[in-house]
Amino acid sequence: MNIKVLIVEDDPMVAKFNRHYLEQVEGFEFAGWASTGEAAVEMLAAQVIDLVLLDIYMPRTSGLQLLSTLREKGSSVDIIVISAASDKASIRKALQLGAVDYLIKPFEFARFQAALTAYREDYTLMKQQEPLSQQQLDKLLRHPLGTEEDKTAALPKGLSEGTLESIWNTIQQLERPIFSTEDITEDAPISRISVRKYLAFLKDAGVLDMEISYGAVGRPVYMYTVTPVGHDIITKYISGSSR
Repeated sequence: MNIKVLIVEDDPMVAKFNRHYLEQVEGFEFAGWASTGEAAVEMLAAQVIDLVLLDIYMPRTSGLQLLSTLREKGSSVDIIVISAASDKASIRKALQLGAVDYLIKPFEFARFQAALTAYREDYTLMKQQEPLSQQQLDKLLRHPLGTEEDKTAALPKGLSEGTLESIWNTIQQLERPIFSTEDITEDAPISRISVRKYLAFLKDAGVLDMEISYGAVGRPVYMYTVTPVGHDIITKYISGSSR
């Protein structure tokens, strides 16, 4: 049975964009779109929803106000925040109110897919009747095991330390501080799709910053730079990496 998803977003174009992404991830079903917090409350009362993709900046009732109201009413619906709100106060409040993930706009499909894939795995695990093992619980709580052997366990499913190291080495060898996906694929023997997935992970991990640049024909190009703390963070994922 598919996971039923409600998109709560005041911008119809963004809502359409999120739905398009959603329908590319197996195991999920688009259940509706609400452009206001009030409409979302009505839809949640009228049908069974498993997951809400929630924006923060909305007229009248903000996403955080909606989330707070839902919790006060006893709703346990799961929430993934998708918002341009990147301030620590908003992020902290959303997590305190039980958001299972938080995506900052703009984001790439790889990050969206990773969020939904992780959620689907957790959802399936919690639906099982058997008691959880400690290993299963640690996975749900995203606890790293901490041993040298499990160092790459912090990497999302589908990513490998070897490929990540190859991409990082390529980044280090670039002569310019700002680069695109194409700059990496020119020098690394890795597909463009794979490179985008790894760059999205590095952005989410705080190793890279990303900005969108629009070319002459209006096509968006994702441009990356290494953050001031990027060299320190990458050591958590690559054995023996150095500045």
